[in-house]
Amino acid sequence: MYTLSISGAAGLIVLLLLKFAANLPLWVAFLVGLLLFMGCFYFISRHIMKKVTAIMEAAAKDLQANPPRIEKGIKTLQSAMKYGPWQFYVAGQINAQIGMIYYMKRDFANAFPYLEKSFFKNWIAMAMLGISYMKRQKKEKMKETFEKAAQASPKEGLLWNLYAYCLAEGGDTEQAQAVLNRGLKKLPGDEKLLANLEAVANGKKMKMRVYGDLWFQFHLESVGALQKHQMEAMGGMRRRMVRSKVR
Repeated sequence: MYTLSISGAAGLIVLLLLKFAANLPLWVAFLVGLLLFMGCFYFISRHIMKKVTAIMEAAAKDLQANPPRIEKGIKTLQSAMKYGPWQFYVAGQINAQIGMIYYMKRDFANAFPYLEKSFFKNWIAMAMLGISYMKRQKKEKMKETFEKAAQASPKEGLLWNLYAYCLAEGGDTEQAQAVLNRGLKKLPGDEKLLANLEAVANGKKMKMRVYGDLWFQFHLESVGALQKHQMEAMGGMRRRMVRSKVR
């Protein structure tokens, strides 16, 4: 990473100059060099992240437009890749965002390579990658991906349910129950985890639609089910609008 290299070089140069040119005690030279390193790292990192944030905000405007300018938004995000060598995890964050966009528009082929390089702390992108492995019949890679996501984001109930759902769909109901029990240790009393644990134990289908749009974005339902959900959501919105007008 350029930021780390530049900061480290600046700190080392100052340390050597103070020690050998100014003949200061080593501990003084080391302390000043360390402070310079930390200062350089902070300010360069802050500058780079401001640039990245501005690009992501510009991309968000394209994606939230009516109608969405998806391809333009993706190209805007891709322009932030130039900052990848400068800062830790920038490339992973951008890859995660692009992969999620392609995945949600059902362009799974284009989504996959980006999701593979996504930031491990973005649990939604990691879950999408795990599901992609499941659909490719790569069960071990699926488990490995969900395990990494669960370690990074243990308080996400939907993540544990998705992991268990993928296992149950593959016939591994015992492992699915074990995952749900692990989730309950992290989220004691979570009603959705408890309900799905009971469902799997009784050989029933897991109830995932309770998560609404959060669930449907993973495209584990048919297109028809998704369209029905969207129509119901629109109907509910219309009813709320009518009630508010009456009041």
